[in-house]
Amino acid sequence: MSRRPKRRHYRDVSGVLLLDKPLGLTSNAVLQELIHLFKARKGGHTGALDPLASGMLPICFGDATKVSSYLLDADKHYQVTARLGEATATGDAEGEVVECLPVPGFDASSLQGVLERFVGDILQVPPMYSALKRGGRPLYELARDGKVVEREPRPVAIRKISLLDFDASHFTLAVSCSKGTYIRTLVEDIAQAMDTVGHVVMLRRTHVDPYAGQEMRTLEELQRLAAEGGLAALDACLTPVDQALTDWPRVQLDARQSQHILHGRILDWPDQPNGSARCRIYSVSGDFIGLGEIAGNQLFPRRLMAQQPS
Repeated sequence: MSRRPKRRHYRDVSGVLLLDKPLGLTSNAVLQELIHLFKARKGGHTGALDPLASGMLPICFGDATKVSSYLLDADKHYQVTARLGEATATGDAEGEVVECLPVPGFDASSLQGVLERFVGDILQVPPMYSALKRGGRPLYELARDGKVVEREPRPVAIRKISLLDFDASHFTLAVSCSKGTYIRTLVEDIAQAMDTVGHVVMLRRTHVDPYAGQEMRTLEELQRLAAEGGLAALDACLTPVDQALTDWPRVQLDARQSQHILHGRILDWPDQPNGSARCRIYSVSGDFIGLGEIAGNQLFPRRLMAQQPS
């Protein structure tokens, strides 16, 4: 069996890049470009965006990949524009039109009434054009072969839907939702509740919790910085790993405790919350050194950072 050759001259850079993903590229294509640009030995994204979609795509390098699963679980926030009266094979403007229906007249009040039905815990049937796998193959591959398979409804949570704009055949929404929500499916279901069909014509992820209001970097900007300032200029664009978990309580250790936790030892910890609690662990000097869990009057190390302060 041949092995993929190791990347030469790559480095152990660590941090989270808040990328403003461009239109027309897959999330994985952008990730591979950034790994090469940053010369990063390890990297991953935290929730794919369709090629048609733009907006915030957190990219985790190095130690930040240890918190990527928590960013995957975080709530996402979108702005989406839908066109009513036409359904497409893919649920967005990239697919061919497969059905046309008249659009009943509506106003802001009646549309708001429909939207309110979708706020809260709902069930969604994942679209065929998705990366979910059946028999080891992504559903989108089966869809391209003309196959349709049964998909079980999955629970998702729509935290909030705000109507931003509308006309006779379009509406624009701001949507806050849980992980695993398909905005294309949400738009199709809303259109069906309006007695018509619809598809997404614009989708932008405005932010991922907890990064509301934080600056995003475009691919073009990063390429320019790499050419003008090299790796140091790129590294200045990264946010610290622990900023991904600002809602976790902070635990400050003394010198002895820091040494023990870095060797994987369990510490006595009398400050016991009700049940167990995940926490961010900081050394005596205030450096972030890993993730922990407080349970049963003890502090357990869970994920320690590989790049420790000297």
